[in-house]
Amino acid sequence: MGAARLRVICGPTAAGKSRIALDLAESHGAEIVSADSRQVYRKFDIGTAKPTERERSRVPHHGIDVIEPTDRYSAAAWAAAAGSWMTTVGNRGRVPLVVGGTGLYIKALVEPLFAAPPLDIDRRNALARELAGLSVADLRRWCEQLDPARAHLGRTQIIRAIETAVLSGQRISDLHARHNRSPSNPRYNASYLVVDPGKILGDRIAARVDQMLQRGWREEVDALTRTIPTDAPAWKASGYSVMRSSALGEMDLSTAMERVIIETRQYAKRQRTWFRHQLPPAAVTHVNPDDPALTALVREWWEKAE
Repeated sequence: MGAARLRVICGPTAAGKSRIALDLAESHGAEIVSADSRQVYRKFDIGTAKPTERERSRVPHHGIDVIEPTDRYSAAAWAAAAGSWMTTVGNRGRVPLVVGGTGLYIKALVEPLFAAPPLDIDRRNALARELAGLSVADLRRWCEQLDPARAHLGRTQIIRAIETAVLSGQRISDLHARHNRSPSNPRYNASYLVVDPGKILGDRIAARVDQMLQRGWREEVDALTRTIPTDAPAWKASGYSVMRSSALGEMDLSTAMERVIIETRQYAKRQRTWFRHQLPPAAVTHVNPDDPALTALVREWWEKAE
């Protein structure tokens, strides 16, 4: 028996994935499984662009508000949970539709992950304390020496690459390469709809940050700073640490907004790179959400994935 069919809508942040997914899910009896590593945290709502209550009432969502802000979560844990959610959806006679921009979550769901080498916990903690005070630019310079193929990624992934190289003597990029060359048994036969508006993505990001502030993001962060420890993993969600600095009086709001927009654009660039190189081209359909023919293109993609 072949791998089960799976539809995945992905692409960079603020590209317009959610609107397409909601319309599709509503018209085809689907339920959305969120593949977003930021939306799993409870209480971190506005800055992670979680679907509104109205949107959740239109279409059931899974994978949102899964863990506490102080909890740690992995791609493997998400993939295991997503498999369970998808089974539940299927048992109801409905169709699971995976939607999100966290590429590693999607990859962990579709393909088994490689076995990461074990790291000594005490040595890892000591190294983590040393790395915590370094800027992303400094971390990239470390990574360029230790595992250059991972140096373009985000802070968390760069730190993981440095830890693995220093403490195990192995490069994560080499482990990935060996895993990809070895025989693989994908869990799902995935069809990907990659949503990307092209050059105007930067403007869309700026507009969305402004909308978040209008919806009360600053007030949300003010409340979170009073109850959530500063080392909680949820603060790593895009823009939240910057907004926390503003809430604490360390940065004025206009500067914080500019920083958030820059960080989010950089994050989107990394997402684009990941989706360009990590998805099988034959299984990918690219769409621009502003294309007048969008409805027809999306319908064709859905029907091909039957």
